[in-house]
Amino acid sequence: MLTLNTKRKRKKKEEKQKKPEAEMSFLEHLEELRWHLIRSFAAIVVLGIGIFLNIKIVIDQVFLKPFEPDFPLHKFLCGLRESLCFEEMPVDFIVIAPYEQFLKSISVSLICGFIMSFPYFIWEMWRFIKPGLHAHEQKSLRGTVFITSLLFFIGVGFAYYIVAPFSAQFLSNYNISDQIQNQWRMGSVISMVSQIVLAGGVLFELPIIVYYLSKMGILTPKLMRTYRRHSIVVLMLLAAVITPPDALTMILIFIPLFVLYEISIRISAVTNKKREKALSEELGMTTTDSSS
Repeated sequence: MLTLNTKRKRKKKEEKQKKPEAEMSFLEHLEELRWHLIRSFAAIVVLGIGIFLNIKIVIDQVFLKPFEPDFPLHKFLCGLRESLCFEEMPVDFIVIAPYEQFLKSISVSLICGFIMSFPYFIWEMWRFIKPGLHAHEQKSLRGTVFITSLLFFIGVGFAYYIVAPFSAQFLSNYNISDQIQNQWRMGSVISMVSQIVLAGGVLFELPIIVYYLSKMGILTPKLMRTYRRHSIVVLMLLAAVITPPDALTMILIFIPLFVLYEISIRISAVTNKKREKALSEELGMTTTDSSS
């Protein structure tokens, strides 16, 4: 009886896999998406557990490292000019709630798990979208997972190795009175570093977003050039909203965003040119078929 039920379940699963994407109902699409999201979340949890088991190393060697003088950027700046040397940070890290360290350990584990599993998450999303695309669309979007993951990790690296240490140096040395001592909550420090790193990873996806919007005909290089000044204001506001409230961090995030915007204009131009060429060829073939 158990064997018969197993065979029936297997046969039902095979029939579902063979079923064309176009024939799937809305609820079946939701079910499919649910399993892709479950597998993605499982990967985050598994990697997060590994991080949690080594949480002290991660906190000391990753999250608190930008606040130490031997961080790569601080050593580089110190080598350029002695006045730029970053001495011991005049800040004490404190915890004022009994559950704060434990909760932050969980949040750090999940954040690191998400960053490490990001390529797998994008791959799962690609597997969900891919069956609904035509063969030529799948071919043109080949390498999407790799490029998206690469841009994300470049953004994370830039934010961690450039923006985070600059913010640490600026904020720790900023003092409005000699009678005030800096005592930062440990949770606030971890949140600041997490916010900077995740913001860098997400914002560096701008070229990918522009590519897809251009491919759909929503965005054009002419539109991006016309509204360049408006876009600069939006990028500055975006950098200010998703980063800690200091001008230096905002500027450090805005500069690469502006460079990416200019690169995205070129990406949009190339993409629109290919799209227009494909449409003209398709129109020519339709006209030929009608005349024949």
